[in-house]
This record gives sequence, structure tokens and C-alpha cells, in this order.
Amino acid sequence: MIIPTLQELDRKRTQAAVDDALEKYRFFKTITFEVRESSITASYQERLHGSTNQTSDKTANIAIYNVDEPEKRKLYCERIEQIIEHLPQREKLLMTEMTKKDRVYNYVVYNQIFDPPISEYTFYKLKWEATKKLAYALNIQVCK
Repeated sequence: MIIPTLQELDRKRTQAAVDDALEKYRFFKTITFEVRESSITASYQERLHGSTNQTSDKTANIAIYNVDEPEKRKLYCERIEQIIEHLPQREKLLMTEMTKKDRVYNYVVYNQIFDPPISEYTFYKLKWEATKKLAYALNIQVCK
């Protein structure tokens, strides 16, 4: 039986992808959803090309967006939270601090949040392990 091996990850780009995902998570958690409204006034829209055989219903599109977008945001946040919940205890603590609304500096986490405090080397090693797991779970890993 052949056991598949994990490909070597590009550490910098994978870390950037996970940071972007966590930034999106914090954004969805802090910024409220802005409901779109349809305009009452009709506007002229010049059509220089031929018929596309597509009809557009602005009101329906807005209604679909107003229902789907909050649900999409909620599911994204729940997915991140569920992944973090399944991490080992120390990695879970680290990622929980990284997903908080207020950004926390790394040295604060390894000196003050961890009890007892851990070394900087151990912190970055632990952070990379948690980042790898999060990247694979979200399927945003970047291989070399």
C-alpha cells in the first residue's frame, strides 16, 4: 500500500493565504452587512450590441443578494470557527487569539496569553503547524 505524502508547502505564500482568510473572517465578524435597495427611478441604459436573450430583474437580483450574502458570510465564519475548534489545545488558543477583532502582537501572545509563557521559537513553530492545518482545511495551501 502506498501512502500519499504531503507536498512541500511554500511557507510565505501559504502564510499569506491564511492571513488573508483570517482577515476576511475578522472583516465579516466586525462589519455589518449593508442591505441593498432597488431604485425607484428608471434609468436609460444604452444597448449598442444585439440581443443577449437574457432578461434581468434588478429587484430579484437585489433580493437574492440580500438573502444569500449574509448566509455566505455566516457559513464562512462558522467554517473557520469549526476548523479552529478541532485544533489541538495550544494551536486552538493561538488561532483564537489571531481571529479576535482586536489585533494582538505575536510577542504578547507568547509572553502573556500562553500560561506558562513559551519561547519565540516555539511560538513560531506552533503557529506554522496551526497555519498548515488551517490552510489544508480551507484548501488554500500553496505548494512549491
